[in-house]
Amino acid sequence: MSVAPNDPVRIVITAPPCVLHEDDDLLVVHKPAGWNTHSPSPHAGEGIYEWLRHREPRWARLAILHRLDKDTSGVLVFGKSERANRSLTAQFTDRDVSKEYHLRANARGWRPSASVRGEALPGGGWRVTSWLDRAGEIQVSRATGTPGSEAVTEFEPLSEGLWLARPLTGRTHQIRVHAAAMGAPILGDRLYGGAPSHRLWLHSGRIEFAHPSDGRRVEFRVPSGFERPEDCGGGFAAAMFGDAETNAYRVLHGASSGVPGVYAERLADRLLVLSEAAVEADVVAAKVGGWQPTGIHRKQWRRDVRLKTVEETSPVKIWGADAPARFEIRENGVRYEVSLSEGYSYGLFLDQRDNRRRLLRGHVGAGFPFPEGGLAGREVLNCFAYTGGFSVCAALAGARVTTLDLSRKYLDWARRNFELNGLDPTGHDFIYGDCFDWIRRLAKKGRQYAVVLLDPPTFSRSKESGDFRAESDYGRLATLAAGVLAPGGVLFASTNAARLEPERFLAEVRAGLGKAGRRVRAEHYVPQPPDFPVGREEPAYLKTVWIRVDGD
Repeated sequence: MSVAPNDPVRIVITAPPCVLHEDDDLLVVHKPAGWNTHSPSPHAGEGIYEWLRHREPRWARLAILHRLDKDTSGVLVFGKSERANRSLTAQFTDRDVSKEYHLRANARGWRPSASVRGEALPGGGWRVTSWLDRAGEIQVSRATGTPGSEAVTEFEPLSEGLWLARPLTGRTHQIRVHAAAMGAPILGDRLYGGAPSHRLWLHSGRIEFAHPSDGRRVEFRVPSGFERPEDCGGGFAAAMFGDAETNAYRVLHGASSGVPGVYAERLADRLLVLSEAAVEADVVAAKVGGWQPTGIHRKQWRRDVRLKTVEETSPVKIWGADAPARFEIRENGVRYEVSLSEGYSYGLFLDQRDNRRRLLRGHVGAGFPFPEGGLAGREVLNCFAYTGGFSVCAALAGARVTTLDLSRKYLDWARRNFELNGLDPTGHDFIYGDCFDWIRRLAKKGRQYAVVLLDPPTFSRSKESGDFRAESDYGRLATLAAGVLAPGGVLFASTNAARLEPERFLAEVRAGLGKAGRRVRAEHYVPQPPDFPVGREEPAYLKTVWIRVDGD
């Protein structure tokens, strides 16, 4: 369907699918397996808490009331008010919260070891009591200890290998430790001796407590899906995206997804695979789970892209129907044109999705002051713009955008993205040329922008500006950008230079701004999004920061 320019697409962004319930006091979510409750360190990937807290202004005061292990899925409750925080903290402390978990374990185990006290219950269940001590990453169970500090869990058999666990206390890892001590470690629990699996088969299925507003008992449930293993897990996509708003995201991320060296992204009805070695289409499709693409295409991972032709670097179909020369994807309700026949890059970098949304919503994160009133009527400069993804979002938010890139092809592509979203490109500037040279020109003309966006390549070379290496030259770029940043303006800086550590990247950007006489007023660091999970197997590569400066 074509949309006439000057009739912008109306963007309506609803709560992500992981949200089960929201009221004035509570935000209840379904956390997928593989997502931390909160970030383990300042520059690591966001936990579901940080991702939600910085997503909407009304969630800025979100508080953690209890936690689930990274690999445990299920119901998780956050507080939105001081009343909720006080009430739920007291209820957890006084053991007035009822919780139920589902797990899959060895059905032939379930005999107490010397490290626990086991009491048989009617129907084949067990009440398990022990005292836990931390030993590195794990908890060690002992059969005796100080009264009042014990960990107590009740287990009830549901079917072959499937059990219900009721933790009567709230000790770290207690269900996992007790199941292992009973001779039935949970499937996929590498810490406590479980058999290998693609996930930890532990799920928070139910929580019940007194509502902080009026004391009435409320409960929230999420089925585990363990009865149908092929449907189990859900993953980040099921938690983060609704198809009506977003149909482009990463579905496999190398070793983090159990497929080292293989990465895959959904692009509307197509699956794009990136790998160094050849892959079988059916193997990749099986890893993706319940979604069936119309075509699977493979792009070879290569380091010599600049030396190859468009035909040599474009993805190749390995299954299904051919892709159109150009087709549309949706992201946060915004429409973008992509192509699998234009070389190594298809038109949008999905790892910047949340940052594009920040422009669209006029909200960077909790405690970060965006220009009052958002971007309506303000000037935005998008440098190294590629196909204009950031530009489209800024324009939809009401800004007048200058899109700057050293490629006429990509600038034309950016104009088409404007038109796809009902935006008239003639109301905005599209500048072909070297970004370093043009930023200087704009500064000499006295141009000032409320927001300046920097997402340069890791390495570039031009006649006007010489070589640029993100690892050593980002501070110089920040100094240059400061010359066109309005008083109180916002600078967005990004790099995927893997060897540039977050601390050094931030120091370079701050120093560059300081050299230009600009003082940092607020700063919000954003790692790569949750569907690009960060872990030991897959370290972070993307580093982005939003900085608001004072005046000259």
